[in-house]
Amino acid sequence: MATWDDVRELAMALPDVEETTKWGNRTWAVKRGFVWERPLRAKEIEEVGEQEGPILGARVAHEHEKQALLAEDVGVFFTISHFDGYPAVLVRLNRITRRRLGELVVSAWCEVAPHTIVAQYLREHPLTLE
Repeated sequence: MATWDDVRELAMALPDVEETTKWGNRTWAVKRGFVWERPLRAKEIEEVGEQEGPILGARVAHEHEKQALLAEDVGVFFTISHFDGYPAVLVRLNRITRRRLGELVVSAWCEVAPHTIVAQYLREHPLTLE
């Protein structure tokens, strides 16, 4: 089970990240947000039901990645109609492992950080498939 402290630690370990507040919620950004606190609004709770625990929003590359994450684990990843056509997923933070959260945070960061910084980071921290 991951926590906001884990999100903060993982996000802030990446180059050029700032922790800011947007719409009253913490957001981790490199010019734009890549992961953020995303409590559900009343209309969204009507749509998907009450969710236990904190909700994280995370940027994804495109609709295919979004759909793959949603299919990967419906207990962890979900979406709402507000995000239709938007490259992001919602994450039940209390159901994701810290390791999987780290992969998600890095992937989301790669989508918004400058390409030169991403390339340098990935050279120094190669992703491994296990």
